[in-house]
Amino acid sequence: MPPAVVLVTGVSRWLGGALAAELAADPAIERVIGVDTVPPSPAMLRRLGRTEFVRADIRNPLIGKVIAAASVDTVVHMNISSTPAGSGGRVPMKELNVIGTMQLLAACQRTPSVRRFVLKSTSAVYGASSRDPAVFTENMQARQVPSGGFAKDSVDIEGYVRSFARRRPDVDVAVLRFTNFIGPRIDSLLTGFLRMPLVPTALGYDARVQLLHEDDALSVLTRATTGDFTGTVNVGGEGTLLLSQAIRRLGRLELPLPTPALGSVGRLSRRFGFVDYSPEQMRFLNFGRVVDTTRLRTEFGYTPRYTTAAALADYARTLPPVVDPSAVRSVTGGLRSLVTTVGDAAGAVERRLRPVPPPPGLRAVRDA
Repeated sequence: MPPAVVLVTGVSRWLGGALAAELAADPAIERVIGVDTVPPSPAMLRRLGRTEFVRADIRNPLIGKVIAAASVDTVVHMNISSTPAGSGGRVPMKELNVIGTMQLLAACQRTPSVRRFVLKSTSAVYGASSRDPAVFTENMQARQVPSGGFAKDSVDIEGYVRSFARRRPDVDVAVLRFTNFIGPRIDSLLTGFLRMPLVPTALGYDARVQLLHEDDALSVLTRATTGDFTGTVNVGGEGTLLLSQAIRRLGRLELPLPTPALGSVGRLSRRFGFVDYSPEQMRFLNFGRVVDTTRLRTEFGYTPRYTTAAALADYARTLPPVVDPSAVRSVTGGLRSLVTTVGDAAGAVERRLRPVPPPPGLRAVRDA
């Protein structure tokens, strides 16, 4: 039985808006309500069709009145930020992700009409480390638990959703752990990273990358919203690519750097707004991550139309060629040497400024 009233958070982003538009085009669904803190762009607003946009903050308890007044029976939570810069800093990002999810779940718990909850999660909950298995299944946990950022927020969010499912056993809960999105229209962290003419990578590492095309992501979200699947499922395209292969297939140039220099480049890119790559995402570039999608095909009932290689090829059509590749190659060696020197200096300064750890057995307390 299709849902009657669906509420989608994060509709001002491409994927959230595309899902709301897809649901609004289904005549079996009576109402589609889109929620976000900022209004959609004019182009997205036209695409939303009969979707009712409500400018609201999920961190505010008033979101409960929106859900109750409309008798919402299905909630799709997609308003989860992956970049501090996009949220105004790490503190607002954590408030939006964690506090916002808690308020949304509290509102759903108080509303008897809610019968289904869909969470757009991420495979980043598995972390990224040298001890990772070749393939993660849904029953596995991170070998090295994420210590901060988007990955840590996602782990906390999934924990709150599981608690909600125990308190409301009558609500069907679906958790979708997506791999990295890619495609000609979606703007993700990975697409921004691979759009650079010179792509910095970790010297001595070549991460395995598993991608999901934006069209497959939209199809999975639509099926999860209108279907009856419950539980957790990994969502990714078939096959993997090495990061170096992906860079070459996109016509970009790889710039291998030592790990300290790569960390310095990451900090500089975030400071100047080039690419907002956080430390846990830099670790992903070292070790990569691959998930098993057997449950997606057998239990969820969906086989992605694009493999990892096909999704990358479709994205490659939108990339302009690198200007004068021979000239860029000629300066690559000098740039690598310069960045390495800067990275070594930054690492030395950090080691000198790093506080001495407290003696064993003592609690580290800092004055306010």
